[in-house]
Amino acid sequence: MKKGKSDFGGKGYPDLHDHLAILENRGLLYRIKHPINKDKELMPLVRWQFRGGIRESDRKAFIFDNVIGAGGRKFDTPLAVGVLAASKQIYSIGMGVPVDEIGRHWERALNEPILPTQIENAPCQEIVLMGSELRGAGNGLDALPVPLSTPGFDAAPYFTATSCITVDPESGIQNIGTYRGAVKAPNRLGLKLFVNLRQGGHEHWFKYQSQGKKMPIAVVVGCPPAVAYVSPQKIQTGSDEMGVAGALAGASIRVTKALTSDILVPAEAEFVIEGLVDTEFMEPEGPFGESHGHINLEEYNFIVEVTAITRRNEAVMTSIISQVTPSESSVIKRVAMEPKFLSHLRDGLGVKGLRAVSMHEPLTNIRRVVFLVFAREVASTEIWRAMYGASSLDSAIGKYVIAVNEDIDPENGDAVFWALAYRSNPSLDVQILFHRDRGHGPALERGNGEDATVLIDATLKSDMPPLALPKREFMENARALWERLGLPPLQPESPWYGYSLGDWTEEWDKMALRATQGKYLENGLRSAQLRRLDVAPNTSIRDVTNNFGKRGLPRQN
Repeated sequence: MKKGKSDFGGKGYPDLHDHLAILENRGLLYRIKHPINKDKELMPLVRWQFRGGIRESDRKAFIFDNVIGAGGRKFDTPLAVGVLAASKQIYSIGMGVPVDEIGRHWERALNEPILPTQIENAPCQEIVLMGSELRGAGNGLDALPVPLSTPGFDAAPYFTATSCITVDPESGIQNIGTYRGAVKAPNRLGLKLFVNLRQGGHEHWFKYQSQGKKMPIAVVVGCPPAVAYVSPQKIQTGSDEMGVAGALAGASIRVTKALTSDILVPAEAEFVIEGLVDTEFMEPEGPFGESHGHINLEEYNFIVEVTAITRRNEAVMTSIISQVTPSESSVIKRVAMEPKFLSHLRDGLGVKGLRAVSMHEPLTNIRRVVFLVFAREVASTEIWRAMYGASSLDSAIGKYVIAVNEDIDPENGDAVFWALAYRSNPSLDVQILFHRDRGHGPALERGNGEDATVLIDATLKSDMPPLALPKREFMENARALWERLGLPPLQPESPWYGYSLGDWTEEWDKMALRATQGKYLENGLRSAQLRRLDVAPNTSIRDVTNNFGKRGLPRQN
């Protein structure tokens, strides 16, 4: 439920401090007071929540009150990880709507933005560091508890939970993006903008370069959740993304002018790192464990000269758990991207019978494998229109697009393989689309950097015999018996009961019922009455008797 303007200190929306308090009150926050080393222990500790067999519904946010670094160095700022999207539940709390309303909420926000409100004397500028305060070991960026995300591979601590704000020098419209920032010096950041993903900040950089100017940037770390949720999403060029954040929050986001540029930053930000991006020189940056699940090797990237660091009193540093998925990074993208794709296909393209879009998350990073879930008996043309549409909406998403029916759980790999094994014919149900961008991931060594898309229709094309498991009522009764016997707790895996796939008759239902009633000898009498001399072994009864029509359907007399 959205809060009113009188809530959250009159802002009308939660900032990070409000959000942390809500999570803690709901038992969704681990507060760690024990000294934790940010360079060796912190991210591996949080990582176990995603690689240790813990269900998503049981994941929580972390806040570390006693952060230390190499050599036992102590930091006076707490560090929060997983507070934005360790799970869909945490994301929905930050968004202020239930999980099942997130898609519609995003759609409304994109269509009905609420423009920001500029204020003076903002909390984000309660403490200011400039000039000589930014130079020297232990000062500037070096004074902040920025963790190593992938110890053993990363070359530096990285800012990951960023909302990087740049301004189009021609239109004056701001863009917000989540870009990684390596701590290179107390007053210098290494910045990675993905050129092939056409990120807004990169387009702005080219315009400043053509004007012979450095590009102003504000790297916001720790901000109202609504702003953080907008940052990693692709929103139509020319949109005021702070306005979209306002619509998500249900109130105008308060902003203030940065101290060393005209950029407007969230007034309640925890930290704002102001700087200028060099438009002439590049320098080596990385290696760094990227959200596509591989180490991004060292390459030349952008240089940010820090001009100021401003912060709140009692500020909290934030970081995102990313790299191999599932991760906070994949959750924060997935919960918005799935409804976006569904809306595009169902409402934009008018595809009939599409029930859901599911982006495979573990290890594949939601972009590579996309499932389209259809109702039964949808026209083949609709299924193929949807698969073509899903493969073309975003150049980074949809290397494999697979259509399945509602009885297939896309998050159950065995169920997906089952559909591929029995419901698709590779010679008829597979198409390959060439000349695709490689998307977000390691560079391809073959194919001149191009990739391709594979479309697979793994939906039912005709009626099939039932799934060979006991019917639902028998499995449910057996589960109750299992529990009465005190056997180990069950975690049902879909499918866990048998059901008809269309090729089944009332006669066979009666026979099955008689068997469960102990009357199977009656079925034996029936089969004796249907003996024949003119049939070969394995001949279907439907081919030789008038009791059955085609495909197992009883004949109508």
